[in-house]
Amino acid sequence: MNDKLESLHTVLTEELLARIRSGEASAGDLNVARQFLRDNHIEASPVEDSPLRNLLDTLPSPESVESCN
Repeated sequence: MNDKLESLHTVLTEELLARIRSGEASAGDLNVARQFLRDNHIEASPVEDSPLRNLLDTLPSPESVESCN
């Protein structure tokens, strides 16, 4: 049973990576990937010069979003 679960985990990981890398991932695929990481306790810190830091730097500040309301 453990081998089957490990295989399923691997296949899901590979499929999600393939969709994301190809640029064809839907919003639903990205949400599944996000939840998959969360369920497996995978966390990331926005360290300098990382993709996560670049994403955070691109987003508007909370103050600028509040002023739009």
